[in-house]
Amino acid sequence: MECPILVWMLSLNRDVTTDEYQKCYELVRECVPHAKIPYAPTSIDSFRQLICQMMPLLMMRHRRISRTKWKDCQTQNGKHWIEQGCEDMPPEKFLQSMIGYHLAYDNSLCGMIMTQGRQRQVINIGIGIKQLAVEPRGVSVAAYAESFAHKLTPLEQTFIKPEFGDEVVLRRLCILLALKSAYIKAIGQSIGFDWSRLEFNIPAESARGDDHPLQGWEFRVFKANLGVARNGGLVEESYQCACAFFRGTKDSKFVWQDNQKDLEQWVQFINVDQLIKVIPKLSA
Repeated sequence: MECPILVWMLSLNRDVTTDEYQKCYELVRECVPHAKIPYAPTSIDSFRQLICQMMPLLMMRHRRISRTKWKDCQTQNGKHWIEQGCEDMPPEKFLQSMIGYHLAYDNSLCGMIMTQGRQRQVINIGIGIKQLAVEPRGVSVAAYAESFAHKLTPLEQTFIKPEFGDEVVLRRLCILLALKSAYIKAIGQSIGFDWSRLEFNIPAESARGDDHPLQGWEFRVFKANLGVARNGGLVEESYQCACAFFRGTKDSKFVWQDNQKDLEQWVQFINVDQLIKVIPKLSA
């Protein structure tokens, strides 16, 4: 069975109030008890985590499935899937109804990738998000790229030589980091995983792990552009995003999604206002 990939990207397109944080916190505490996010109303990172945990609630609400009719399950290495109640469907349909998902965020963008099928088919899925910006602000692109050298292989470092120019170097670096993050999360590895064990040869559209070909994977790469209200003005931000999903095919496949119309078939963009507006319905 073909497991379709669906991605939701949520932009934190404005600052939030303490009251809005409180509503999000209470919803997550009630409906996503496994999340265990410390209460920190002045922390933007805490708010990002809350928003991410609310996205599965929104997705299931969108499918018109009550919160009492599904449960969030987890493998030993932390891979999540949603299991719906089996009372209202035949056994075969129930087995095919598992929803594997992964959540990620970077700065003003939160993402959720999901697919549906049998449990073993859907859990190896991940999304990586990397803002196209240097950090700390003001540092050169060359210095920023150098700070990630330990996460790249010698081959990957040849793709981001300073002579390619700042724009190309930053874009390529963010693509590599987003792909690695998506794959590492898809296989359920911990934060301490050595990223240099992975190699993405972008020109050859191939990937290796511990010097062995990564077979059976589908990688998708796309870009997200946001308009974000900050300090009374509108700021434009760009993000490089990557998806990794294990399909079990003979070879791995790369999809470069540059066409907006094609992207809209499987990526949906929403903002924080749309999510906060439906909070009362998400616990129902």
